[in-house]
Parts: sequence; structure tokens; C-alpha cells
Amino acid sequence: MTTTNRRGVLRAGAGLAAGGALAAGCAETGASVRPAASAAQAPVSGRPAATPRTAPAPRTFPRHPVQITHGPRTRLRVALTFHGQGDPALARHLLGEAEKHGARITVLAVGGWLDEHPGLARRILDGGHDLGNHTQRHLAINAMSETDARAEITACADRLKRLTGSIGTWFRPSRAPTASSLVTRLAREAGYPHVLSYDVDSLDYTRPGAPAITRTVLDRARAGSVVSLHFGYPDTVAALPAVLHELGRRGLRAVTTTELLS
Repeated sequence: MTTTNRRGVLRAGAGLAAGGALAAGCAETGASVRPAASAAQAPVSGRPAATPRTAPAPRTFPRHPVQITHGPRTRLRVALTFHGQGDPALARHLLGEAEKHGARITVLAVGGWLDEHPGLARRILDGGHDLGNHTQRHLAINAMSETDARAEITACADRLKRLTGSIGTWFRPSRAPTASSLVTRLAREAGYPHVLSYDVDSLDYTRPGAPAITRTVLDRARAGSVVSLHFGYPDTVAALPAVLHELGRRGLRAVTTTELLS
């Protein structure tokens, strides 16, 4: 073999060895050496990327008052409604417990809480639950001036709109079981046909313990009830399975407020 040919063989062998090493590196590290896909490139599965669905908008229920405290007493349903604030881990646990028991709930979220935990808005909706507005800072809204109260409502509505495409299905006043006439008007101007109150207060925010929460809800709830509960309290999470079990034994389904009224 000539000197020229020998050099060509050596160069070819070196190229094969380098190619083998690169192939081995691809096998071990996968995407680390794979060219990045462009934003317009279709996913590997060939299916288009999922687009988050827009959340339901508020609805008008002509047979119900502007300020709703309960649904029809003739239907074997109850709505468990939760003030959305507190430890996000407890919120996720509670949502999981509800779904495990086939229940759907209504969450009235505080805007500042959504600012800190924006992923929970989509988590709530993806579980089939209602999501609504519980003001931006959870202050005593009935005692505020018109300007400040409007800002509390619209700021939370803006958060919901940005995160989900909708201002949410419900508005509930903060730190009051019912809204004043001023707050009711401001909520309607913001796009909420109804204010959501309740006829059963679980008193879980007083931290009475899971058995007491369970007793309070079960003693007072009946067909059509809207029950007030809270995220952020471990005892509420602990009470939920027993509450749902006993409601089911009585033939009462835990549904969203929208379903309760529909």
C-alpha cells in the first residue's frame, strides 16, 4: 500500500470511530445532542399540541335571585364551596380527595393567592370544578368605598381572565356572608349576574377539628344547600371524606354550584 493510500485509510478509520462515539453519546444522553425543535414543529406523536380551554363565563339563572344562598330544594344535590386561599399543597390534596370520591366543588379564589400560585387556577378547572372570584386581597369589602370595592372585584377578575380566559363563574364577597347593595351592583357591573352566598357555614376557619366540621356540615346541609368551607385548613381536608361519604349515604351528590342551579 502506498503512503498516500495508507493515510486515506487512517483518516477514514478515524472518521468512523468519531461517528461511533457520537452515536453512542446520542444513545446515552438523548435530547442533549438532538437539535431543538422549533415552536412551529409538530410534536413527535403527530397530534397538535393541546390548547388550554377557556374557562366557563358567568351565567344568569333567571329563576334565582341576584344573591344566591341555596339551590332548588327538590334536587338531591349540594354545592360545597371553598374560599380559595392558603397552603397550595393542602388545596391540591383537597381537590384530589374530592375527585377520588366523585365530587365536584366550587372554588372562590383570592386574587393575591392566584398571583402566588397561578397553576392552581388551571388545576381547579381541569378537575371539573367551578372557579370564581373572592376579591383580590380578601378584605372587608362591604366596608370599603365604591372605588376600593370596585378595584377589589376587578383586580381578581383580571387575574382570572389572564389565567383562564374568563373572569370566573361566580363572585363571593370577602369577609361577609352576603354582599351589600353597593358590592352587589359593582359585581354585576364587573360581569357577575349573581353574588354567591351560602346557607350552611361549616365554621372550619375556627379550627374546631375534623369531627366538629363534619358534624356541623351534616347537621345543617340538606337538598339544595350551598356549604361554605375553606382551603388552607388541615381539618377541612381531614373532614372531607367523611362528609362526602355521609352525603352520599343520604342520596345527596356534591356538585358544582353551576350544576346545582342548572
